[in-house]
Amino acid sequence: MERRAPTKGKPTNRFALRNEGVPVAKSRQLTASVFLNIPYDRKFERLFLAYICGVSAYGLIPRATVEIPSGTRRLDRILGLLKTCRYSIHDLSRVQLDNRKPRTPRFNMPFELGLTVALERISSGFQHEWYVCESVSLRLMKSLSDLNGTDPQIHGGTVNGVFEGICNIFVRQNRQPTVQQMKKIYREVQKRLPIITRRAGAQSLYTARVFQDLCVLASDFAGETIR
Repeated sequence: MERRAPTKGKPTNRFALRNEGVPVAKSRQLTASVFLNIPYDRKFERLFLAYICGVSAYGLIPRATVEIPSGTRRLDRILGLLKTCRYSIHDLSRVQLDNRKPRTPRFNMPFELGLTVALERISSGFQHEWYVCESVSLRLMKSLSDLNGTDPQIHGGTVNGVFEGICNIFVRQNRQPTVQQMKKIYREVQKRLPIITRRAGAQSLYTARVFQDLCVLASDFAGETIR
């Protein structure tokens, strides 16, 4: 599957930003996509970047609902994306009440996990593997008891924890990067975040342009780091 070209906005010319410390990304064929079902909040940005870098280290394509332009119903976008992905990772660590009134928990992540499980069970020819991550051990048994018997990856809210979980999830892949290699990719991409967000005119990482550029850059560094 080929990565899509940039949509609207100034073309990136395959990330031709060497003068600003960002290498040119090479076109590459990647074998499968991974749907990332995660909370979109500022406190989670470190882990969002860790998921992108960790998945890219395995030669896989990160996908997320933020990358698709608006115009269709969000639910339709989620289902459409899921059907294109061989794997999905569902981070259910945001179960607490938020600070804004009315204070509510976040239901999007468990809802999208439910959609995934339903698609995997009832869709003919849909080959998909889904995995669950959490930040607190044993909490999933209380927050979503229907998943009892499913062992979530516990990342403890840390970048290293995310990398360790990704290693466990993709242990059967032919390509087996180390946590140290993932951390190197993460550091290289993290250093260039100000350039990426500034060029996109974005205030967070959760926009289509920023997500696309992060994925291209992480894939490029993964190719340089993991031989």
